[in-house]
Amino acid sequence: MNKIRVCVVGYGNVGKEAAMCIRQAPDMELAGLVRRNPEDPGLGCPVVTSVEQLGKVDVAVLATPSRQVPTIAPQYLKKGINTVDSFDIHGDPLMNLHRDLDACAKEHGSVAIMSAGWDPGTDSVIRALFMAMAPRGLTYTNFGPGMSMGHTVAVKAIPGVRNALSMTLPAGFGKHKRDVYIELEDGANFEEVAAAIKKDPYFVNDETRVTRVDRVADVEAMGHGVSLERYGGCGSAENQTLELKMRLCNPSATAQVLVSAARATTRQRPGAYALIEVPPVDLLPGDREKLLHDLV
Repeated sequence: MNKIRVCVVGYGNVGKEAAMCIRQAPDMELAGLVRRNPEDPGLGCPVVTSVEQLGKVDVAVLATPSRQVPTIAPQYLKKGINTVDSFDIHGDPLMNLHRDLDACAKEHGSVAIMSAGWDPGTDSVIRALFMAMAPRGLTYTNFGPGMSMGHTVAVKAIPGVRNALSMTLPAGFGKHKRDVYIELEDGANFEEVAAAIKKDPYFVNDETRVTRVDRVADVEAMGHGVSLERYGGCGSAENQTLELKMRLCNPSATAQVLVSAARATTRQRPGAYALIEVPPVDLLPGDREKLLHDLV
């Protein structure tokens, strides 16, 4: 069996976990890391500044901030390299990215699976299944308490912030609060930085508290969680209650879904897909007929 050659683009928390997940996958090999700073973290694989230096690469795991995905993903798709990302800006930005990547991938014969984290991603699939089981009703997604990587990265990009942690606190029925802890750069004004954070699109719709700390490392934690609840009905039944609860390590969970999606890119026609559009069986290693036998 020819293994799928996968590279990791970026080597932050998710990138580190993605490299480990690739090495644990029976049908993949880690082609190397692509980093702006080609410092070798000691994984025993090539570390380069350009993917062309890695030879043949089938899939690129984009372990980069969401706001960089619209620029980075097309660079790989145009080279005929499939991409997976965990783009997490919901609504119009997500749909615009889907259209753009779909056109690019189809033109160049490649595949993009986007928003392939645990939310959006696997949680999106669960929400769809809940709707299929109870077409009438409401679904609530309650995150936390835990660290939001997307929100944390957004805060770190605010001028004057040296380091940051953004915690998501569930307020119930799909509402959330944000608890942000920041280290300031020398000379930065706390009130101005806090105001900029609250105006950022990641935070503007939620109640947000910003706290200054001497060291973010003293309060940092990677744990997270989610509770998906649907209250609805089907047929003559009006009391269908569906629920899924998870506690997880945010970077590890995101990385594993990305790596599973990397496998699925090799089984799709050219184009862009959200995870909800991908057959779940394509995320799994092994013989398809045996998977059907064991799981159906």
